[in-house]
Amino acid sequence: MIHHIYLLLLAMLQGVTELFPISSLGHIILVPALLHWPINRDAEWFLPFVVVLHLATAAALLLFFWKDWAALIGGFVQARGKPSNPQSRLLWILFIASIPAGILGLLLAHKIKNLFGGFTFAAVALMINGVMLIWGDRLRSRHPSHSLDNLSWVRAIIIGFAQSMALIPGFSRSGATLVAGIGVGLDYENSARFSFLLATPIIAAAGALEVPKLFHAHMQSGLLGTIFLAGALAGLCAWGSVWFLMHYFHKHEVTALRPFGIYCIGFGALALLIGG
Repeated sequence: MIHHIYLLLLAMLQGVTELFPISSLGHIILVPALLHWPINRDAEWFLPFVVVLHLATAAALLLFFWKDWAALIGGFVQARGKPSNPQSRLLWILFIASIPAGILGLLLAHKIKNLFGGFTFAAVALMINGVMLIWGDRLRSRHPSHSLDNLSWVRAIIIGFAQSMALIPGFSRSGATLVAGIGVGLDYENSARFSFLLATPIIAAAGALEVPKLFHAHMQSGLLGTIFLAGALAGLCAWGSVWFLMHYFHKHEVTALRPFGIYCIGFGALALLIGG
């Protein structure tokens, strides 16, 4: 029973850190190691477990932004697939911006995790992620020059490439895209909205590609139920995280990323001190 509790704790950790700009992959490497959680990453059930967590996170994002996606798809249908209205244009921009991370993920994800998936590297990368977030606040313009309606294709692709940083353990997908969005002239709220809309297809695709392995894995009795319960917890935590962050970025006009940056630097340093 105690083994199942650790899986639920890991699911909650994933649900929160996937969307906060603090690197879910970095935390999933560091926290279980620091707290000595008895989780075997090489076990046959671990990959299906991760698949369910990713699908649950994508589902939470879809539920939270369902009105946005409905408007985007409705505009796309109305425009007959052409970028001739703001909704259809934004859907095309999201698609184009998803390509860099999608291609790099398919080609390099496993190689990068094998090369840089160690404890020390994740802790150092998390600290660098913190510096990036603090730097992002300095990029903020007093008068943001772009909204999502007039975001250019080039600027969207820049944000898309920034999303690829999440392949490296310790670097945050949402953190990189938030900073890139601010850097190309979006305000905090629009940068966060674009970041979460952009993350949805990538996270969903990462889980969907591995779905067959979920049903072919041979798992001990009772573990499949725990995995789906973990998915529900991850989805609930992800929904709560995005609700908090959208409200947070709506209210904060200055230094919104600094608290997350300070946390990443502090936690990374603590991890090196305790576990290095």
